Amino acid sequence: MKRLKNIIILGGVVAVSAVFINAVQSTNTGQTYDKEVTKVVDSTSFVNDYNVYALKIPDGINFAGERAPIEDPDVKERMDRELMVNTYWQSNGLLLIKRANKYFPIIEPILKKHGVPDDLKYIAVIESGLTQAVSPAGATGFWQLMKGTAREYGLEVNDNVDERYHIAKATEVACEYLKKAKARFGNWTMAAAAYNAGQFGMAKQLERQDVEDYYDVLLGEETGRYVFRILAIKEILSHPKEYGFNFEEEDLYTNIPVNKVEVDTVVTDFPAFAKKFGINYKILKVHNPWLRDAHLNNASRKKYFIEIPKDGYYPAVN
Repeated sequence: MKRLKNIIILGGVVAVSAVFINAVQSTNTGQTYDKEVTKVVDSTSFVNDYNVYALKIPDGINFAGERAPIEDPDVKERMDRELMVNTYWQSNGLLLIKRANKYFPIIEPILKKHGVPDDLKYIAVIESGLTQAVSPAGATGFWQLMKGTAREYGLEVNDNVDERYHIAKATEVACEYLKKAKARFGNWTMAAAAYNAGQFGMAKQLERQDVEDYYDVLLGEETGRYVFRILAIKEILSHPKEYGFNFEEEDLYTNIPVNKVEVDTVVTDFPAFAKKFGINYKILKVHNPWLRDAHLNNASRKKYFIEIPKDGYYPAVN
């Protein structure tokens, strides 16, 4: 009996609900109203809308004119890996394309001045992503220079000034290092690998394994991928549209024109210094990241050139 009673109650609820729904529909009859239409995406339409393709390794792929022997199956697989990883890491790839438009015009003329092939600019890309990065080991800046190396090649590194953050000066050091490595190992591919592993480390492995070429030596994970990463980034940044990167010229980052102000005295307050030129401290540091403190202890009266952005590119400072 109790079960029958529950069935009768349930039936009553259903009947009342039906009457209410019918009333609502009757009220809306003849009226026009907007409905939010939800599209259900099934697995078939997803496949049609998004595809991942195997990539063909370009013929004659090379670093600084030195061909990668992709007929070697091991070399081919390693090249394929880096091309795939960097093509389908889309957000990172697009950021690199945008940054390259801003920073390559600074780096390229310095490489040319030193007689270093243009392809070596891609070392800075894979070292730091063209950012002022600092590694866990303390390597710093676009070219990831260690403190000792920077000082050895004449850069100032202290609490006030760290020229590893100075893109142009750090590029000069990288050129000198790479030229010495090339003279030691005989080609730019090995020079690039030595930039990552160190010249002593590379020489030790070549001697131990009785080989002379990067593509023949067995190396650790990082250095073993190093040149292949360079080759992949070079290929993608040289032909971005072919790898699915879509952008307009206006999407790319650009350099802000600057004036260089000579300073050969102590600066006690960089925030106040910046305001004299119509900018704030943040903008001063954006353009001069090598200034590491809010003041400059220039007891030796060394001559520095501080970049001040030209008028009209940043909001006026009151």
